[in-house]
Amino acid sequence: MHIPDGFLSNPVAAVLGGVAIVAVAVALRSGRELDEESIPLLGVLAAFVFAVQMLNFPVAGGTSGHLLGAALVTALLGPRIAFLVLTVVLVVQALLFADGGVTALGANIVNMGVSGAIVAAGVLAAGRRLLPATRRALLGTVAVASWLAVMAGSALTSAELAVSGTIPLGTVLPAMLGVHALIGAGEAVITVAAVGAVLSARPDLVAAAPRVHAVAEA
Repeated sequence: MHIPDGFLSNPVAAVLGGVAIVAVAVALRSGRELDEESIPLLGVLAAFVFAVQMLNFPVAGGTSGHLLGAALVTALLGPRIAFLVLTVVLVVQALLFADGGVTALGANIVNMGVSGAIVAAGVLAAGRRLLPATRRALLGTVAVASWLAVMAGSALTSAELAVSGTIPLGTVLPAMLGVHALIGAGEAVITVAAVGAVLSARPDLVAAAPRVHAVAEA
């Protein structure tokens, strides 16, 4: 999903760069502070997301994919931290490893960081309102959030390429959604496993599960 240099028109790249800058500023100025127990988890998650984004796995038709991680960090530490973690990871990848273009950095941050965190947070919030406060319901919601976050990012990428005149939307959208439907399934499995492990060991560190904590304590 990393867009290389030259695939976006200058206006599209500029607008998305501006959106990314505004989103970073808002994220840095708002949200809850991390406590002493969450800070080590933040470091571990940032390192984990960076590592798994560098590892690609085959999907179909010669294509490959990798874990995005936005839903994982959102479930554990909230959407603001998830966005900031993804931003740092994507900046390092673009500048040091040429994974994603520098001119397309704003687009990649919006596609994988902003949209991933927002979609995951929305699905998790809806799950808390509509579903019972159980471990099974939470992990099911995490799975849906993970899959939809990937699909949202792929749809945005398709739209940006189409608006830039790189490839028609009717061509790129079905191809991107088809491939990323499989990638999203893999993301859901990994994210559920990771959140489930933390939920078993330290449920107090799972930001998406305050009601599950209450049920367990009762």
